[in-house]
Amino acid sequence: MLRRYVFTVLVVTILLPTAVLAVAFTSGVKFSTTLNVNGTLSKGSGSFIIDHPQDPANKTLAHSFVESPEVKNLYDGIVKLDGNGEATVLLPDYYDALNKDSRYQFFALDDSMPNLYIKEEEKNNRFTIAGGKAGGRVSWQITGIRHDAYILANPIRVEVRKGPDTIVNRGECIYEPLCE
Repeated sequence: MLRRYVFTVLVVTILLPTAVLAVAFTSGVKFSTTLNVNGTLSKGSGSFIIDHPQDPANKTLAHSFVESPEVKNLYDGIVKLDGNGEATVLLPDYYDALNKDSRYQFFALDDSMPNLYIKEEEKNNRFTIAGGKAGGRVSWQITGIRHDAYILANPIRVEVRKGPDTIVNRGECIYEPLCE
């Protein structure tokens, strides 16, 4: 039995610290180890790992991506209201260091609570929901826009014209079936 193996090996040596390198793979590439990218990664889905905003020298912070033209982080949960129909939602202790411009969504569970509102907007990694029934449950979601040092130094360009110095040339598609 004749077996045919095809191996593609890419070896890149950069001699100058200011050199810029762009590599495009047009077919399946498999990395069977961790791939770390110090810079911007454009991809179909995934997660990110950054230096922890409160302890960058000793910790990292991992989040999955929220697909958005904004560099948005999302947090959610379910909270039980106290006897006054209120609940303070505690966020991770790094929330304020990583996020700004919070936006809220919340919905009553199990029972109608038409008077729910945000009693105290997010501050010091917490916010308060009020106006509900004592003992009621509320599903909540808060999003924030990243404002850590890395994203401020490396903002995302949302719309980019295709061309010779981009991921694909004009007239080509990243996902080939779209161009057919």
